[in-house]
Amino acid sequence: MQNEYRSYEKIRRLDLRRLAKIAQDDLIELFYRKPDLGEIYRNRIICIALCQGAALHYIDGKNGVKDFDVWTFFREHKSRPFPYRRNVARDFGTLRFGLSPDAKDFKGKRVDLIGRSIPYKSNENPIQTVQKYLAKSKNKTPKLLSQKAIVIIEPEEFLGTVAWPIK
Repeated sequence: MQNEYRSYEKIRRLDLRRLAKIAQDDLIELFYRKPDLGEIYRNRIICIALCQGAALHYIDGKNGVKDFDVWTFFREHKSRPFPYRRNVARDFGTLRFGLSPDAKDFKGKRVDLIGRSIPYKSNENPIQTVQKYLAKSKNKTPKLLSQKAIVIIEPEEFLGTVAWPIK
């Protein structure tokens, strides 16, 4: 049964770029408002990824899009983790995927922006780093993320690459 609030519109590479831009703009604003956080994390971005149901829809075209969950993964820093409770909603900005019923002021679907600092080794690419985080961490978040899918949207060279599930 299809949910009336889910969009079954195909997610294109152009849409992934739009989501990456929304996340990048949010980080610029965040680091402007919290320069101490920016000083630590501005140059520690591993990747930005579309996660959960929308990522699954990008892969299979069947899941549908209720909203977009976009995660930014940072190289962890010993002095301070990235604020794990930060979850900001932004507007996709077009009706291409319809509206979110819980975001009445938006022109398009809700984009939830979340960040996490995770272990990183310099010899790994972003895909390997995220896969290792999902497979090895005992925390609740990676267990939840691993139940659906993760698609890299930034850096550009990995745009559209499925990081999870591992094939």
